Parts: sequence; structure tokens; C-alpha cells
Amino acid sequence: MANWYTADTHFGHQKVISLCGRPFRDVGHMDAVLIENLWSKVRPEDDLWIVGDFAYGPKAKESSYLEGLFGQLPGARKHLIVGNHDDELTQALPWDSVAEMAQVKDGKDGLMHTLCHYPMITWNGARKGGLQMFGHVHDRWKGSRNAVNVGVDQWEFMPISFEQIARQAALLPQNKHWPDVERGSLQ
Repeated sequence: MANWYTADTHFGHQKVISLCGRPFRDVGHMDAVLIENLWSKVRPEDDLWIVGDFAYGPKAKESSYLEGLFGQLPGARKHLIVGNHDDELTQALPWDSVAEMAQVKDGKDGLMHTLCHYPMITWNGARKGGLQMFGHVHDRWKGSRNAVNVGVDQWEFMPISFEQIARQAALLPQNKHWPDVERGSLQ
């Protein structure tokens, strides 16, 4: 079993294509590619973590559309970290968990890592090396040494593993506000 992470899929949202420069003809094309990309990585026994903004726009207000999308998601367990566009219909889908924030033990370090749709400066376990995974900012910011944007706009529209997240974190600069909130150094 593995965990896979993604954010800001914005299924059904035509305007996100132009707003974020996504390389899709239309929303149908985008939705199909995102589902195909999820299936290319997430195995039947895996967990899929959507770190906010699953669907948006007029289609996301149709329960039949949302249910159809949800039924196409791979993995044994599907989790939603609530984003600013995840309304009651999205949250009512049969997710295995729905939360504003979660901590997940992942990677070889045995640490708990924090998932929140919004980028944060610090969180439980940050001083010990626990990473934060976020979305919300789409293509504007990759993150910092301990907080990584897992959104589709940053990862070629693919879900990512914790190992990919940890490698990316090591390449990013320290958040300039880290010394303002934490006294310990990043590991």
C-alpha cells in the first residue's frame, strides 16, 4: 500500500484551463487526462489523498457529475482535505475521510506529515522534519524546504508519492519566515 497525493484537480472547471495555462482543449479533455494520470500511478490497494479543490464550476453543482467522477477514482481508500472550492456536495461523496487538515505517517523517516489545502508557515512536527503538503496556489509557488505544493499544476497533472515530495523539498529554499516562527533548524 502506498499513499498518493494531488491537489487542485478542479474537475469540471473550464476557466482553470486559461487561468493556469493548462494544456487541455476543453474541460472534458482535462477531466479525462487527470483521471487517466491517476490510474497510471494509484494501484487498487493504495490511498489517494486529494488535498483540496476536487471539482469546481457549474458541473460541480451536479451530484450525478460528482458521483460519476468519484466512481472513476482509483485506490482502495480516497481522502479529501477540504479546499475552498469543496462544497457540501463534494464533501458528501463517499470519501474514506474528509477533514480540513490531516497528519499522515509516510516515508522511511517514520514522521507524521501534515496535509492542508493552504500553505502554512509551521505545523505539528515541522521542527522535527515533518513536511507539509498543500495546494491552493496552483502554478504560482512550488513551496519551501519543508512545505511542498502537491497541486497538479506543479507536477505535470500527475499524482505524486511521498518520495517525490521529499526530493522536491530538499531542492527548495527555506521559507524566509521560518526563523520568525521556529527556533530550531530544518533537518
